[in-house]
Amino acid sequence: MHFVPSKRISILLMLVVFVISWIQPIWPLEQALHSSLTIVAFFLLGFYVKRHKISDFDFFLIMIFLCVHSIAARWLYSNTPYDQWLQSALGFSFKKSLGWERNNFDRLVHFLYGFCFTPAILSHVTNQLGCAKRAAFLLAVSLIMITSLWYEWFEWLIAMVLSPSNAEAYNGQQGDMWDAHKDMLMATIGSLMWAKYSLANR
Repeated sequence: MHFVPSKRISILLMLVVFVISWIQPIWPLEQALHSSLTIVAFFLLGFYVKRHKISDFDFFLIMIFLCVHSIAARWLYSNTPYDQWLQSALGFSFKKSLGWERNNFDRLVHFLYGFCFTPAILSHVTNQLGCAKRAAFLLAVSLIMITSLWYEWFEWLIAMVLSPSNAEAYNGQQGDMWDAHKDMLMATIGSLMWAKYSLANR
């Protein structure tokens, strides 16, 4: 059986990453705006855990997402130097190998949103609502897609309220007119990754 950390260890891991991400912040105001979503999600999860059961595995996946989101918030997504980290550690470059021109760390975060939240949604729908496996999976994927759409609407509102430079710093479109569509697609793909597992084992 694979080791799964307890909820306390998962929380500790997330808090350590969050605190480290705030050491000498590069863009404090912009990072605070991004990090506010992490804080809200953390407290909403705590509110949920007090009222419903959630497995250590499902909880750990959500903490992993919040960790990655905290890292992305520090670097405003589009400035995350993941390619430099890979080159220093492994001598490998995604940009050179795949011909990327933009920073795609935001795509990873959206993918992880679907991948890390789907198991918890499946567990809730099957255990709390008594849905069948197939219906639960369809509902989970639909919920990921709907909330991804809501988030893109939120980014649109940010773009309308903030100055163009601040809006770009938050949204990180990097000149891609299809950025919102691709982000929602990545979240959907992340959720769909659980198709075989959820239908076979839940």
